[in-house]
Amino acid sequence: MENIKKVALITGATRGIGKQIAITLAKEGYNIALNYRKENEDLENAKKEITELGVRVLAVQGDVSKYEDCERFVKEIIEKFGHIDVLVNNAGITRDCLLIRMKEEDFKQVIDTNLGGTYNVTKNVISYMMKAHSGRIINISSVVGIVGNAGQTNYSASKAGIIGFTKSLAKEVASRNILVNAIAPGFIETDMTGVLKEEIKNEIAKNIPMKRMGSAQEVAKVVKFLTSDDSSYITGQVINVDGGMVM
Repeated sequence: MENIKKVALITGATRGIGKQIAITLAKEGYNIALNYRKENEDLENAKKEITELGVRVLAVQGDVSKYEDCERFVKEIIEKFGHIDVLVNNAGITRDCLLIRMKEEDFKQVIDTNLGGTYNVTKNVISYMMKAHSGRIINISSVVGIVGNAGQTNYSASKAGIIGFTKSLAKEVASRNILVNAIAPGFIETDMTGVLKEEIKNEIAKNIPMKRMGSAQEVAKVVKFLTSDDSSYITGQVINVDGGMVM
């Protein structure tokens, strides 16, 4: 039965939203390809947790902003598993600063990782999906890509770019039974938001209609829906997971 299990590749999958997506899809029986940039304790913990769910795990090292890295690790996954059924482009970074003080390298790095990485990985996966006449691609954008945020011109531009990329690719590959959608999370409790002071978190929650931050599980459940047969007629969409923050 092993060789007919579906395979999901999740980028930036060692912690936060990426790790939760990997765990959620593993529970659905997917073999998991975990992409990571640097070996660390988070990677080992993620591998252990997912392996305990009874599926196979392949950890593939690579910086998504480098095309040759993506080319290499996608080939590695194909050699190991033979196919990639689901791609979740989750890897992302922030380099927040007001534009007037933002260094060119901080703008470029965020665009190259968040938007460039989505291109680099998808470009290397898409040909396999097209040959299979099947596939699901889920790109993790952000509500900031829809409404903008002061101090995040780089991040907002990258996440808005992901939305345009998603819609265009969805039109290109729909006839091959490849569905491409985006998820735009709002404020989600992760390691990144965990460093915020409690009063800042409370202030953020006041501006969310549901009066709370979301969880990584709540994002992962939408990924699970978009990979399931229940979403078989949905493509080119952006689903906000934000407690009503952006309407």
